[in-house]
Amino acid sequence: MSFGRPPGQLTFNPTPPERGSFPLDHDGECQPVMKDYLACLKKVRGNNDPECRQLAKAYLKCRMDHNLMARDTFQNLGFQDEKDKGSTSTSTSTSTSAQK
Repeated sequence: MSFGRPPGQLTFNPTPPERGSFPLDHDGECQPVMKDYLACLKKVRGNNDPECRQLAKAYLKCRMDHNLMARDTFQNLGFQDEKDKGSTSTSTSTSTSAQK
């Protein structure tokens, strides 16, 4: 019997990440971009700054280019192009004026 643990047997079932493994960058191929990103986060105190988001995007692109993660579109990774944001706002204003 262990002290501090409730009686009975505890089971722990680990679950894998949703998007698979995320291998370590043993060769340091993306380390400069990672350091820039971490410095940016420190500078803006963890806020979601557009500059830091661009560095995060560059870091993920580096990882994809060096086969450290599976290729995916940036939209699936939470990034949208500025063109997409602009077209979304114009399409909603166009549909709103069409409804009037």
